[in-house]
Amino acid sequence: MSTRTAITLPTPIGELLLVSDGEALTALQFDDARRGRPTPGAAPDAVLQRASAQLGEYFAGGRTSFDLPLRAAGTPFEQRVWEQLRVIPYGETTSYGELARRVGEPGAARAVGRANGRNPIPVIVPCHRVIGADGSLTGFGGGLECKRALLDLEAGALSFTLA
Repeated sequence: MSTRTAITLPTPIGELLLVSDGEALTALQFDDARRGRPTPGAAPDAVLQRASAQLGEYFAGGRTSFDLPLRAAGTPFEQRVWEQLRVIPYGETTSYGELARRVGEPGAARAVGRANGRNPIPVIVPCHRVIGADGSLTGFGGGLECKRALLDLEAGALSFTLA
């Protein structure tokens, strides 16, 4: 039987809560969104150790994609959106409308936005790479400042000094 474990990971964009079911990463939450979530405490399992290491490499500028088992609970539509998020190349962005076209629902930009907002594994499933059709930054669970920092990191316009 799988056991949920969680760890808090300090990063340049704030503390992240990583949650695993022992077989896959099930959530990544920003420090201000943890009410009612698992409390870190148990030793990190192998999934959490890999996720921590890969996030460290990402923030150091040495990783452009993640190789982790993921298990995100969502509707079939949300799953399709999240799958498409994972194919947006590092350092690139797309619009909600374009993402809607990619999932076969060209008139569903708002629904794509809602699915984006429900993404339980941001950063690793890169919802920060979706922007408004006019190039504007729009909603992000970690805040727009965090979204800008992630996009700047990926564009090579920002580097983080890691301890």
